[in-house]
Amino acid sequence: MARLTVEDCLERVGNRYDLVLLASKRARQISLGATPLVNSDNDKPTVIALREIAEGLITIGNIDKIGKYNPSEAILEELNFSTPE
Repeated sequence: MARLTVEDCLERVGNRYDLVLLASKRARQISLGATPLVNSDNDKPTVIALREIAEGLITIGNIDKIGKYNPSEAILEELNFSTPE
């Protein structure tokens, strides 16, 4: 993996505070099962999140849309069950 610095990410995000919030939210999404947008190379979720931010794939504007993941729905789909309405 190429060395990743905070400065790489700050080019995409306005300040360090927003960077920490964005990276932690994305890392949590990944650890809960969201699909990484970059090759993970056995990296930890925080490193994956920072790589996604540095590449411009994750922004404050799209984090909520990209990270939607409902494990119960995925499991039901995998088992070919449907939720009762």
